[in-house]
Amino acid sequence: QVQLVESGGGLVQAGGSLRLSCAASGRTFSSYAMGWFRQAPGKEREFVSRVSRSGGSTYYADSVKGRFTISRDNAKNTVYLQMNSLKPEDTAVYYCAADGGIVVHTTPTRYEYWGQGTQVTVSS
Repeated sequence: QVQLVESGGGLVQAGGSLRLSCAASGRTFSSYAMGWFRQAPGKEREFVSRVSRSGGSTYYADSVKGRFTISRDNAKNTVYLQMNSLKPEDTAVYYCAADGGIVVHTTPTRYEYWGQGTQVTVSS
């Protein structure tokens, strides 16, 4: 079992930055690829980014490529999402999720464990 707790959300003006963190419990954090997803009101949960178990491979949705950076620190059982040049359309609840498989997944249903989410609001 993996428990995930996100933090770092908040209110920021367009063009600003935020850094989200996701702390994982358990001793098998490095056995999971980690993903970030987001869900805006009235919309489906969508893939944002994914990092492999070692941190050596990263993947991004086209909408955030070049602005967001995912990373992980396996010694601290934590995954991060650095978000720069934020836009109002980035406003959503952001979730981190753990995937025990090695195939790259962008579908939420393929992730086994989820955090409770953290709100990001970008004002124009």
